[in-house]
Amino acid sequence: MAKRVRVRAPELIGKGGWINTGDKKLGLVGLRGRIVIVDFWTFCCVNCLHVLDELRELEERHRDTVVIIGVHSPKFVHEAEHQAVVDAVERYGVEHPVLDDPELATWKQYAVRAWPTLVVIDPEGYVVAQHAGEGHAHAIARLVEELEAEHAAKGTLRRGDGPYVPPEPEPTALRFPGKALLLPSGNFLVSDTTRHQLVELAQDAETVVRRIGSGTRGFADGPAAEASFSEPQGLALLDDGSVVVADTVNHALRRLDPATGEVSTLAGTGRQWWQGSPASGPAREIDLSSPWDVAVFGGRVWIAMAGVHQLWAYDPERRTVAVAAGTTNEGLVDGPAAEAWFAQPSGLAATADRLWLADSETSALRWVDPEGHVHTAVGTGLFDFGHRDGAAEQALFQHPLGVTALPDGSVAVSDTYNHALRRYDPATGEVTTLATDLREPSDAVLVGDDIVVVESARHRLTRLRLPEEAVRVESVAHRTQRAATEVAPGRLHLDVIFQAPAGQKLDTRYGPSTRLLVSSTPPELLLKGEGADTDLSRELDLNPAVAEGVLHVSAMAASCDDDPAGGTSRSKTGGEYPACHVHQQDWGVPVRLVEGGADRLPLVLAGMDQDA
Repeated sequence: MAKRVRVRAPELIGKGGWINTGDKKLGLVGLRGRIVIVDFWTFCCVNCLHVLDELRELEERHRDTVVIIGVHSPKFVHEAEHQAVVDAVERYGVEHPVLDDPELATWKQYAVRAWPTLVVIDPEGYVVAQHAGEGHAHAIARLVEELEAEHAAKGTLRRGDGPYVPPEPEPTALRFPGKALLLPSGNFLVSDTTRHQLVELAQDAETVVRRIGSGTRGFADGPAAEASFSEPQGLALLDDGSVVVADTVNHALRRLDPATGEVSTLAGTGRQWWQGSPASGPAREIDLSSPWDVAVFGGRVWIAMAGVHQLWAYDPERRTVAVAAGTTNEGLVDGPAAEAWFAQPSGLAATADRLWLADSETSALRWVDPEGHVHTAVGTGLFDFGHRDGAAEQALFQHPLGVTALPDGSVAVSDTYNHALRRYDPATGEVTTLATDLREPSDAVLVGDDIVVVESARHRLTRLRLPEEAVRVESVAHRTQRAATEVAPGRLHLDVIFQAPAGQKLDTRYGPSTRLLVSSTPPELLLKGEGADTDLSRELDLNPAVAEGVLHVSAMAASCDDDPAGGTSRSKTGGEYPACHVHQQDWGVPVRLVEGGADRLPLVLAGMDQDA
């Protein structure tokens, strides 16, 4: 076995303390003898949620040797609140200890640059691998098996139960509901996300009429009691009276017949879409990626495809799906649909001439016109957010998840991390606040003169009378807490580190297996080095006239088993081919240009930076 690069792991520290440990404080010394996987995540980040799901199988299979530790490292101000982290751990079914690190202390100790990042620590307390982004579970599983064998032989592996202590279940009718829909009967249909069900409530928005789904995470069609979902979110009513459900973690669209309670699948395979997968075709044959909301616009069901920062559309007549807008690059760029950038679109609302969307990671309200052009009403980018009313050009939201069309042509925005309901009026270009003291509102539906808000973190629907006047709120503005990297003006060597997992090699059967895309905000920051290429290293030229900005870096690498006999998949024609995997990550790196700053920027996609 080749000698493995090892670096002593820094201690795990966080001002917020520990969750899922029964109030016990953990440390690396107490975990010695176990393989520790540290998952740096934040609950706003859909890629982090993907990694939580990727790790579930590994967590179960190696429960007696592996301890997964989540280190919650916030982007938004709300995510630094301890109770919000506790809620998120339950909301997303996290079944391992989590360290709440609101000041990013451990993040800085491990020199992390992106959400999500996974760090593997061996039983002797040394970091042996680091992975940024998604798609690394197979590589980590293989490394875990190597470490188990290696340290069992050395006598340094300790087996046994881990430190996870589950929380006590709460007896609420709903548990972190996501979205709501007003049914023709006047009842409400609610996605009871954490319990993997749909719940029909009576017109009082409180009394449970029926539950649809077994309540166990799964992907099965059938009658109401037997069907299963996995963290369902968005709901939309079709002309035939059926309901389309965005079954988020199953990466699928489901159909509910409200008359019978029967559930079927409209689109998706249950697998997550990856770069290079087909992006259009028969709906049941195309992979999707974390569909978060749905709305009917122009005769099609539009899908907020949060997992790949795009809008897709499902055609009910042809039973096909296709990309409708977005490039998969994360950011805020308007223009023609094929050129627009989104950042986790999570809420949709359709009117006759606009499809409104809550673009959560840019804290933006945006819209698509009938010709397919994308526009921004409120919002400036990935790093600016807050609670500020007034002219749209300077107004701020904080990670909104829902948008609701109002009768006068304005829209209500479920401003989730500000715990508020906001209003944008296109006629005046003004943003106001309708209500505060909500708890993580994620959606709202109009019922006559009232608006019924999904208070996700209070586990209920709350009925409000639409106010005649706005609520006065003190303005606040924030930027992400991440410290800027100090780099020298002029030449900067960008180096994306990727080492194929043991037993694998880069997949070059169909051409280059790597891709690197670089851009900047503001665009003037980059004098040279912008654009796409296949080399994971690149020379950038930074403009000395620009004091600070953000480098946007997107990297992808595909690796396949070196020995086809060692791990194969079977094609549709019956032949065998090597099992292949895609590793990908998007970085938004805040930089400050200073004389004497770094002239190299290493970003670890997978492996260890030998030059660190």
